[in-house]
This record gives sequence, C-alpha cells and structure tokens, in this order.
Amino acid sequence: MRDTTLDPRPGALRFSVLGPLAAEARGRALSLGPLKQRLVLAMLLCRPNALVSVDLLTEAVWDEEPPRTARKNLQGYVSALRKTLAEAGAGDRLVHRPGGYLLRLGESELDALRFQALARAGREAAADGDAERAARLLRDARMLWAGVPLPELACSEPLRAEAERLAARHVTVCEDWAEAALEAGHAREVTETTGDLVERYPLRERLRAVQMTALHRSGRRAEALAAYDELRQNLSRELGLPPSPVLESLYRSILADTSGPSGPSGPSGGARVVRRRPPVQLPPDLADFTGREETVAELLQVAEAGDAVRVVVGPAGAGKTALTVRAAHRLANEFPGGRIFVRLRGDDGAPRPLASVTTELLGHTDVPAGAADGDSGRATALWRAWLADRKVLVVLDGAADEAAVRPLLPGTGRSAVLVTARTQLAGLAPAHRVQVPPLTTPEALDLLGRLVGAGRVSCDRPAAERIVTACGSLPLAVRAAGLKLAVLRHLPLAEYADRLSDASTVFDELVVADIDVRSHMADQWRQLDGARRTALRRLAALPLSGTFTVEEAAAALECGQTEARRELELMIEAGAVASPRSEVTAHATAYSLPRLPHLYAREKASAAGS
Repeated sequence: MRDTTLDPRPGALRFSVLGPLAAEARGRALSLGPLKQRLVLAMLLCRPNALVSVDLLTEAVWDEEPPRTARKNLQGYVSALRKTLAEAGAGDRLVHRPGGYLLRLGESELDALRFQALARAGREAAADGDAERAARLLRDARMLWAGVPLPELACSEPLRAEAERLAARHVTVCEDWAEAALEAGHAREVTETTGDLVERYPLRERLRAVQMTALHRSGRRAEALAAYDELRQNLSRELGLPPSPVLESLYRSILADTSGPSGPSGPSGGARVVRRRPPVQLPPDLADFTGREETVAELLQVAEAGDAVRVVVGPAGAGKTALTVRAAHRLANEFPGGRIFVRLRGDDGAPRPLASVTTELLGHTDVPAGAADGDSGRATALWRAWLADRKVLVVLDGAADEAAVRPLLPGTGRSAVLVTARTQLAGLAPAHRVQVPPLTTPEALDLLGRLVGAGRVSCDRPAAERIVTACGSLPLAVRAAGLKLAVLRHLPLAEYADRLSDASTVFDELVVADIDVRSHMADQWRQLDGARRTALRRLAALPLSGTFTVEEAAAALECGQTEARRELELMIEAGAVASPRSEVTAHATAYSLPRLPHLYAREKASAAGS
C-alpha cells in the first residue's frame, strides 16, 4: 500500500534541507531572500518545532562577530520570512517565544521530518521481524537524500555542524537499510549501494560488516576478505586500533566458510551473538519527582532533534541529576544501544581523572579489559569508536569544565550525551543548553506535600509557602526540609518556617541524614576562582531574593558599569548569577542571585570581614 502522508497536492508547503535549501508552495519555488535571511531559515528548519535561541541564530548568521544591530537585523529577517510564509498561506508558522523563535511544520512539509518518520517506522518494522517492509521504508528514507545538506550555507559554523549531524543520520539509516535488505535477501543491491558509502566513511565498522556480508552472499568471498583487510589497515593507521571483536568474528566466519553465498549470516545473524546485551546503568528514578514536565520534554527531544549534546545547567541543589536521570529512564526505547550514567566527580566533589572515567565507561562495553593499557588517549579513542556504531545515551553528571566532557563525546553516529553542570560550559559547542531554574511555588509545595503529607501542608499553607520560599524553591533544600519534618511529626510547620526565616542559621536547619545543603553551596563556591568569589561577597550586600540592575551591581562592586556588566556576564557563565530568560534591552537587564547561594555568599563575606 502506498504511503500517502507526504501530501502530493500542488498547494502543499514543502521545505528541503537534505541537499540545497529549497522551499515551494502551490507548486512554485519560494523566494528565500538574501544570504543572511536564508541562514536564519535554515537554522530554524534544522530544529523544526523546537525553540531556537536568539543567540544561536545570531551565531549562525554572524559567527563570532555580530554587529551591534544584530538583534534588530535578526527581527527584520524573521519579519521577511513571515511575509514569505504568509504569501504561501502559512503566516502563523513562525512564532516568537521567550528567548527565541519556533517554526512549526508538519511531517509532510519538511524532508528532514519525513526522513526521521520513515527511519523510525523502518526500525520498528525491523524490530517486529518484517525485514521486507523495513527495507522498503528505510529505502524510501534514503531516497529523500539529495546530496550534501545545505552546501551553499557552509559559511556558517553552526549550520556546518547541523549538516554534519544530518549526514551522520543518513549513513546510519543506510546501514539500517542494508541490514534489513540483507535479511530480506537483497544482497546484490546492498553490494552495489555500500561501495560508495564505504569510500566516504572508511572507518565505520558497521558499514563494513554489511558490505562484507553482502559481498560474500553475492559469491564474492575474496572481495569480502579484502574489505576487512582494508578496514583493518585504516583503523590501525588513523586510530591505532584493531577491528572490533564483532567484525573480527565475522571475518573469521567468512574466512572459514568455503560453501559460497549461502554462508555466514553476517551482522544480522550469527555475528550478533558475540555482542553483550546493551548496557543499562542508571540510578533509580525518584518516585516523588515533581514538576519540570516542560524541561523533561525538552530533554526527551535529544533522540530526534539532532542535538548530540545537551547541557543541563543550574545552581547547586536545583535537581539537575534527578531531572536528567528521569529523562534517561523515559528514553529506553529511543536508545537501543544502551544508557550509561557516570559521575564526573568523586565523593569529595573533586573532578575525577579522565583515566578513571574512561575506565568506568569502557567497563560497560565489549572492549577487552586492559585494551587501553593505562593510556587515557587510547582509552578515549576506544570509547568513541565503540559509540560510533551504536545508538547509546550517555549521562555525564557533574562536569567541572569543558575538558572533562570533550574527550567523551561521540564523534559520529546516533549516540547522544546529556551533561549536567553548574556552569554554562560555554566553550562546549555545538551543544544545546537546558536551564534548570528553581521550582515554581506550586511545584515546591507539591514536593513538600509528598514528603510530609498533603494534608499537613494544606492545614497550614501559608507556613508551607514560607518554608519553600526560605529554601529558595531548590529541590534539594525542599527535600531536606521535608525529610526533617517527616521525622519530626510534632514540629508545627509555622515554627519550622520561623527557624528558616533566620538567615544566620538557615543552613543549620537544612541538614538531615546525609543531605547537607551547606556542603553543596560550599562545593559550588570552591569551583569559583578568586575574582568571582570576591565579586560575590560584594554582591551579597544587595537585598535578598530580589533582582538588581547593572547600576546597582556597579555600586556594590565599586567599579564602572561596563566593568560591572563584564563581571556579571562572567558570573553568569560560571553559574553564580542568574540572568533573565527572555530578551531585554541592555539598560533594562535585571540580574539575580539565587536565595541560598546569596546567603552562603553573605556567610563568606562575614567570615572575611568584608
């Protein structure tokens, strides 16, 4: 039966990014305007139905040297694109949201979305054992490809990165198709198709495996063995690595088989038994996890949005780890290659050595123990090579800086990484950042009620609100307060709220069992350099739980406004100061210090005598 979800009517709106940028409506091409306007459109199309930040759009258009009028110019390009869409009967598709823009498109209106849908359906058919249908769907996905994505826009670094991600998806779908086609008995077709792909991707072991199997089944055993030898030499020369045990097993089975084309089953048959079961190593999901549904949904998009790396950013105690673990549990079906969680810090809060982290990661793979022989560079190369042919979700928890993360990121393939960090990791690019602010008051009250009982909260809601406010609505602090109240059933909420209202003893009250909120604040403080600590001690004199302007910051820092603005921006990158989530003009910018870090900075200022 013919698939009709791609609307063939001349009135249908269609965009293309799987090749040169193109758009049409009512059967005629749309004029997409000058280069910078096309760059804006292309970036929106690369992330359809998702918020694209103004910062990313600015970088896509001007790289690292935007003019002072960049935001105004960007608004002009968006306005022109809206006009073009309106003429095509789709003027409501491009919408503004706090912090950026979103282009709403249906599956039939963008080739990349159609590509994803066909690929997903093909993989589901393969999982159901319907190889013929899987091969047909995946072939349809391949046929949507029209060459190198967005070649005329390669002047933009962010768009080059998007094009590379699309290309990585393409080769993975080609591999999926080849395996399904082999299973369905189309070895000769696979042989003809994989030749060109191997030339473009000479180090992809999965691609070589299907090529070797197809050649052997087509009666070309000598060429299959030669393909293995070529890969072995390429891996040794480029990466200093041998072929994986899976590929070596396939090679030996072909070498030992002299029966002809009906020999070994290849990657979809006998060779697979060598693989371990996909690793799943995650902390348990919190049963009382509260709120954050929009943020969780944003993280769940990592499976399809083309963002290989998402950085989950927030202050100490914001619940970054719990949030990311929850998303990782929900992504079980999207990452059949496994889900791995690793902490980048030790029990004392200090960053772990890279060698220790890579040893732990390799322990979840089928790489032989001791293969790296204590060489951290070789260990990371082995790790990235293992990731390349799989779709794995990796959670890197507690990154201190970019250097702790970069060596562990996948170079190619479908794997994705979620990183939690207190700083912005601004040098980690390309990466999509997900900000984790404190809970809203209703969310914080809900969490408190789950811990102490909803009835106890509803009986004295004003006191409960004072408690979560004193906790800065940080999940860690609310949890500490709730667990303490759950044990001290005799303690009235109002009395405990009075205790928390004393800024000088609030951290003494937020200690229960192994939860010590002050220790988390201290750990974040230790991450800051001396200049940032000095600045925070001075800013701590500002009113608690309020916002402040650059003028007020300049007065507290005893410097000019330009220097103060620069210092505040450095502190935003370090995760010490919060900035507005939506666009504002420079003179109207309002900054804030989260309540508990603010109180801790006051403690440090008092101790320093400043």
